Amino acid sequence: MTMTATQQQTPGFLNVAPDNWKLAIAVGLAVSILAASLFPASASFWVVGAMVAMVAASIVVNAFRKRYYGGLLVSPAIAVLFVMNIFPLLWSLGLSFFAYQSSQQSMRFIGLANYSRLLTDDLKAPELWGNLTNTAMFTVLTVSAQMIVGFLLAVMFAKQFPLRRYLLILVLTPMMLSVVAVGVFFSYYYDPTFGLISQSIKAWNGEQFILFSNKTGAVAGIVFADAWMWSPFVMLLVLAGLVSVPKYLYEAASIDRVGSWRRFWTITFPYIRGLLMLALLFRTIEAFKMADLIILLTKGGNDTMTISYHVIRIANEQNKTSEGAALSYLLLFVVIVLTNLYLYIANRRSREN
Repeated sequence: MTMTATQQQTPGFLNVAPDNWKLAIAVGLAVSILAASLFPASASFWVVGAMVAMVAASIVVNAFRKRYYGGLLVSPAIAVLFVMNIFPLLWSLGLSFFAYQSSQQSMRFIGLANYSRLLTDDLKAPELWGNLTNTAMFTVLTVSAQMIVGFLLAVMFAKQFPLRRYLLILVLTPMMLSVVAVGVFFSYYYDPTFGLISQSIKAWNGEQFILFSNKTGAVAGIVFADAWMWSPFVMLLVLAGLVSVPKYLYEAASIDRVGSWRRFWTITFPYIRGLLMLALLFRTIEAFKMADLIILLTKGGNDTMTISYHVIRIANEQNKTSEGAALSYLLLFVVIVLTNLYLYIANRRSREN
């Protein structure tokens, strides 16, 4: 009777039991932070791993006792998701608070110093903001080109015409290629010696044309290559909306002699608006992470360095692992803000309609 009364007086969070997963998480976080701050990297890694195992065991015991069999059935998938996605994410977040280089074995806790250095240092901050400006420029230009070209292609392929199926497969081919293949193809295409553009202009005025001789040409070349590769993705989404429009709506509009422009805004656009917004979101996120095409075409020359390529240079080429992790999370924060802003605007428009 005394033990029962004592257990009832003990708060549930502080009750030491194998199934108290809330207490296990709190203890695991506290011990992991202390181990990362006080112990060497080799020792803190195993301590953090032991804490993760303790939390997982506590959650499993709690599920068994409360008969959450559905959660137990999906637990292997959750474990794989944690090992493959969540744990590397948390580990890189922890590295951003330390002074660590991949070429060295020592780690030193420095808190927010990496973030502060990136945002306020007189040498690093201007370069960071310049690369962020280039990223915004590429995002606006490439996404705009993809949305316009993809929409026009979808309108064209929404109609039946001879050889439509074969042309559709041909248009979809760029999206199926790897970025490396596209980058190598366009590097040959833009080559000033034997490239198609240079040879065409040379046949006209007799002079060799170097597209990447200035920033304008370099940006145009990168935007054209990216739009060529990903406009079919936008086309597929818009085409799915166009073919889903009921035919009787167009028939009724033709009987009422509704103009083509009004027919588009009142019948077609409501069916494809959601898909256009979805394509805009996906392509904006991907364009904000653009680095591979720039590496293959310009290597950041002519002021075409983006924030993602800057992260690769810091983390891989300069071996500044912690600083690269901090910059990656600054980039992640910007992407999350843009995504939430998009969702807010989309939800507000859906409520208004």
